Amino acid sequence: MDADLAFNLPDQKLLETLTPQQLVAIIFRQQQIIAHLRHAVSQLPHGPELIHPEIPPPTEPHLALVTDETMCYFPLTGGTCWTIGRSEENAIVLADRWMSRTHAMIQRMGQGEFYLIDLGSRNGTFVNGRRVSIPMPLHNGDRITFGQTELDFFNEPLPPLFSDSAILSLPQPEGSATALLHVRRLLTVLVVDIRDFTQLTRQLNEELLSEVIGTWFHRAGEIIRQYGSWVDKYIGDAVMAVWIHESEEIGYREICYTLSALEDLRSMTGELHQQYPLPAPLRIGAGLNTGYAMVGNTGSGDRPDYTALGDTVNAAFRLESATKTIQADIAMGATTYHYLVGGCPAAVPFRPQVLSLKGYETPVPAYIGTFADLHSFLEKALKSSDTLH
Repeated sequence: MDADLAFNLPDQKLLETLTPQQLVAIIFRQQQIIAHLRHAVSQLPHGPELIHPEIPPPTEPHLALVTDETMCYFPLTGGTCWTIGRSEENAIVLADRWMSRTHAMIQRMGQGEFYLIDLGSRNGTFVNGRRVSIPMPLHNGDRITFGQTELDFFNEPLPPLFSDSAILSLPQPEGSATALLHVRRLLTVLVVDIRDFTQLTRQLNEELLSEVIGTWFHRAGEIIRQYGSWVDKYIGDAVMAVWIHESEEIGYREICYTLSALEDLRSMTGELHQQYPLPAPLRIGAGLNTGYAMVGNTGSGDRPDYTALGDTVNAAFRLESATKTIQADIAMGATTYHYLVGGCPAAVPFRPQVLSLKGYETPVPAYIGTFADLHSFLEKALKSSDTLH
């Protein structure tokens, strides 16, 4: 069996034995392989007529337009900003009557990441079927829809499809089907939201807003990966991250990883005004919740979309929303608090409060606090333990 086919898992029982690191590795690798396969198929001989004479090399970021009649590439090089629309004044001109004259813009950040910005188009801009309302980060293999035109974004080299460098290799019985990776696991969900974002959009011009939010998304992703998770979703002005736990026997150490990530996110956000001319320092709010959820693929076969599903996730979003009403920075579910206080060497300063969460018929017990509470707690906890080092 080729090592890169490790996402072909034999049965549910084997999935449930995987460590969180192995699950994350499978998710990442399957997404990469599918993106590379789609790119490779688009370049097979005897395909559609090539109307763009210069095919970009695999290392060159570009948009690809592939239909039954045409194959066209739009390199994203030699600049930092490309407007897209049906007007001849755009960097990328698409003859689609459903597009606006200047429909959208792709901006390249200093770190080499690309963001898609809708410029108030009448019919909207979509990434993987989701409408773009704020600057959205683009990932390798994303499908972008403008009007009735679909393009694929590529920003990674195309490695050999089946190399010897495996992330994970598992036994594969004959005749087994590809698993969709639906696994019930204990996890902690963190939802972080930028406060007063709507007001900010009215105070900043589009270019500055794109730069600020793009930088925030990029740095948030780096911080979350540093603490052993991945950004599950970019939603509006918020991010959702998931920590998959090894077993039910977790304690304050695991929750402290999430809280330490949150502390770094708060610090990073508060420092952005030193880099950009903002009217005031940016602030965030957060909701945390721990419980069982399904980790699974909600996308299609050639467009996987791995996420955590269930009430545990919904409650994390509701807890974050509740912080705006109760004037708190952080709200965590009772289960998260229970695991945090278990064996913790420092007093946990979060206060109990019963919250009325949208969509829940009865009030929900939770624990709330401020970022000052969080900072003080982590200082004491880390002095008493080398948990995170």
